[in-house]
Amino acid sequence: MEILAVTTGHVILASVAGLVAGGAVIFAALKLSQKAKLSNAEQELQLKIDEANRQAESIVKAAKLDAAEEVIKKKEELTAEMNQVQAQLRDKDNRLTKREDTLDRETEQLRKQENQLKESEKELQRKESNLEAKNKELSSMLAQQKNQLLKISGMNVEEARDLLLKRLEDECEHEMSQLIERKVEEAQEDVEQKSREIISTAIQRYAAEQTCEVTVSMVDIPSDEMKGRVIGREGRNIRAFEKATGVDVIVDDTPGVIIVSGFNPLRREVARQSMAKLIQDGRIHPTRIEEVVEQTQKELNQKVLQLGKAAATEVDVRGLPNKLLAMLGSLNYRTSYGQNVLRHSVEVAFLAQVMAEELGLDGSIARRAGLLHDIGKAMDRETEGGHPAIGTNYLKRFNESSVILNAVEAHHGDIPANNPYTPLIAAADAVSASRPGARRETLERYIKRLEKLEEIGNSFQGVENCYAIQAGREVRVIVDSNKIIDDNAMKMARDIAKKIEDEMTYPGEIKVTLLREVRCVEYAR
Repeated sequence: MEILAVTTGHVILASVAGLVAGGAVIFAALKLSQKAKLSNAEQELQLKIDEANRQAESIVKAAKLDAAEEVIKKKEELTAEMNQVQAQLRDKDNRLTKREDTLDRETEQLRKQENQLKESEKELQRKESNLEAKNKELSSMLAQQKNQLLKISGMNVEEARDLLLKRLEDECEHEMSQLIERKVEEAQEDVEQKSREIISTAIQRYAAEQTCEVTVSMVDIPSDEMKGRVIGREGRNIRAFEKATGVDVIVDDTPGVIIVSGFNPLRREVARQSMAKLIQDGRIHPTRIEEVVEQTQKELNQKVLQLGKAAATEVDVRGLPNKLLAMLGSLNYRTSYGQNVLRHSVEVAFLAQVMAEELGLDGSIARRAGLLHDIGKAMDRETEGGHPAIGTNYLKRFNESSVILNAVEAHHGDIPANNPYTPLIAAADAVSASRPGARRETLERYIKRLEKLEEIGNSFQGVENCYAIQAGREVRVIVDSNKIIDDNAMKMARDIAKKIEDEMTYPGEIKVTLLREVRCVEYAR
């Protein structure tokens, strides 16, 4: 047991000693390892320091290079700017030099002109002196020739004066004819278009003989007591009626009638029918007047639409919208020199169709253009301008073709025609308007107007024959070529036209054509 205990103790001591020795060895190994790491770290740090120094040196060198390049660049920019400024200064200097040269030349030129003017003044003074001397000489020569002529011809002073005045009058008339012809040509070149518009507008809007007839309507009344009821207390009824209808009501001493006056035919028709209804009903006061006028307006609008549809059906024109048909139907209450414009439009449509088909054109296009050619007359009293332009602008809203638009706008020659249908519409319009009786002119008055035209033409000296043609729209005057020379022909034509204007009343315009012909006949035997 003791031996076992001793042995166990030795083993323990040996183990402890081994552990201590192992720990010492491990510690020594750790110490060496730590020293080795410190040595490596110091080497790496030194390498990094060296690398950092090298990078710093390269950065410094790059910075120095960049700075040097920037300095060079700035120097180049400053040099370029200085060169530009110097170039501008040289340009300014050159311009100033040129301006000074120009001023010098102008000054020299002005000096030369001044000298020329002085020379011209001297020359004019010399010429003036010469002219005075020549005038005195000419006056003395004329006096001598006058005395000699009086002695040779045996005429006294009065006879010689009359002869000279006659010769002077002939010369003046000759020069006046040339001047008139020249001025007329110049005026026609400049104002033909404008004058056509003015004349066309005036013709369409004014007709002296029919003014009373087409601007008033008569309404029959049963008694004079009804006139008082129409007027109302202190005139309130008549004022309310005029305000509601937009027309003038004339109540005078004429028995049995009241006059409704206004330039708008539709308003006048509404007023006439409303007044007739009020008189028949007997209840006349402002409220009732407004009700009746409103009801009549609706009824007339329906009637106008039906008239437009009937006219379109009559001429077989399809696809017209109701607004356009209503405007077309309102032409039934519009007259031009007494001629119903709706019936005139229907006539033009048929005439244009016949002419178009004779020429191999489309008759339906001609009918459509003829029916719509005067549509502007339905609104020319409320819109500024001539009815061709008004109608064209209105039809553009309904996308009518360019052929129809040109036919409507150009049928009075306001603009050039650009298709073959436009001249046909103009011709059909003239035929429908100029035929005897179309514009409420009796055959007797028509013949008298033609006779008056020929009488005026024959009243001028030198006229051989005069003929009124084209339903009185043109006068052909044939003159004696031995009595009327070419220079006087223009003046005579103008005098004839002026006399027709002063002595006659007629629709539209009358063309005066003066013919002077020289025929030289000889025989070779």
